[in-house]
Amino acid sequence: MAPRNGSLIAEFILLGLTDKPDLQLPLFCLFLVMYVLTELGNLGLIILIRQNSYLHTPMYFFLFNLSFIDFCYSSVFTPKMLMNFLSEKNIISYVGCMTQFFFFCFFGISECYVLTSMAYDRYVAICNPLLYNVAMSPKVCSSLMLGSYLMAFSGSMAHTGCLLRLTFCDANTINHYLCDILPLLQMSCTSTYVNELVVFTVGSINIVVPWVTTFVSYGFILPSIFRISSTEGRSKAFSTCSSHIIGVSLFFGSGAFMYLRPSSAGSMDVGKISSVFYTNVVPMMNPLIYSLRNKDVKLALRNTLSRRIF
Repeated sequence: MAPRNGSLIAEFILLGLTDKPDLQLPLFCLFLVMYVLTELGNLGLIILIRQNSYLHTPMYFFLFNLSFIDFCYSSVFTPKMLMNFLSEKNIISYVGCMTQFFFFCFFGISECYVLTSMAYDRYVAICNPLLYNVAMSPKVCSSLMLGSYLMAFSGSMAHTGCLLRLTFCDANTINHYLCDILPLLQMSCTSTYVNELVVFTVGSINIVVPWVTTFVSYGFILPSIFRISSTEGRSKAFSTCSSHIIGVSLFFGSGAFMYLRPSSAGSMDVGKISSVFYTNVVPMMNPLIYSLRNKDVKLALRNTLSRRIF
């Protein structure tokens, strides 16, 4: 992939999260710890789910994919972000920028649909438990994941393809810590009307539609939980659903704040803070959200550790 359509810029400079020298080292340490926790936490969940056969259920199939996505998602931009805290100029090539942006979109959109699939799984499990094995068969689960990745691929191609048609003249400084679409549009010296239309359309489809679907699912789930007669069953259902609601709220809330509003140079600084949640905080929190209150995952961890020790 080479600069196309007359783009005069061969490389970009990423401004990073802040330009204050006193904050560079503390932020480097903070995000390094977050990155290590993210990778270890998600890799740990992947290993636990793969090695324990009683976790081979639809719910953990989606959680396995969520952990895989978060593991890859963080590695797309965090290493470059960490470099920015230690170097005077964080340079990224045009090809590298477009590649980073493509995979950033791909894994981000994938996560939207995996979270939605998890909401559907909870809806079937709680509202139609007798049909669960049929409604959430391996074929259905695989189809949902394939659809998630196809939607992510098409959305990423649409965004990246529209970016490749733009011309970048003199400006090459990206007001962000990654190659995101809004700061790139601000730098273009050609019309970005089509790009902005694609951002709004694809953003609406991949943020609003999954969020509304999840919201509607829980509109049916919560009344069903209250009708569960068993206190233990009601508590388990609440625990599972509350974990998912927390993850969904953080991811979709920060994503909507960033992409579903008018962009400007001033709003970009606020947007960078918001983007920290869906790029760094959520991938780190997901393993904790879905494991600390989950008895099955705790049991799997104990069994795995006992096999390794003894």
